Amino acid sequence: MIADELRSALRHHPQAVAIITAEGADGPVGLTVSSFGSASMRPPLVVAWIGAKASAWPALSAAPLFAVHLLGTGQRDLAELFARSGADRFGPDTQWKPDDEGVPHLLDAPVRMRCRAVRHIAVGDHVALVGEPVEIRSAREVPPLVRHQGRWTSVH
Repeated sequence: MIADELRSALRHHPQAVAIITAEGADGPVGLTVSSFGSASMRPPLVVAWIGAKASAWPALSAAPLFAVHLLGTGQRDLAELFARSGADRFGPDTQWKPDDEGVPHLLDAPVRMRCRAVRHIAVGDHVALVGEPVEIRSAREVPPLVRHQGRWTSVH
């Protein structure tokens, strides 16, 4: 089946790992994504691909603002937590706080971006969440956490 062949082929393409968060009606929501990048430089836009059936998608789709957290090599546990269905993602083991707009920020992420939601584009079984960065904070230079061949790894 071509879908299985595509999944297998794409395992050869390393992808940086990010966590997307937002404030939902019932509190903070978030999830791990491995398909995130720049959509445009003029105007500055980013895009995260999110499964349309992801439990966090209804809250993310309604949020006017969201945050992108680019993870570093030592943050595998955080990536796994936010990838696990039904996990207490904002529990006592997660270092986070809301910003002035209420958007939850993961304090240990080397790069954080607060973005204004610009557009949602449904494509197959995913949705492209397009955002305009309105604030970017880079705390430190660390190797990125990468997903490759179904494993967490890094680029040194």
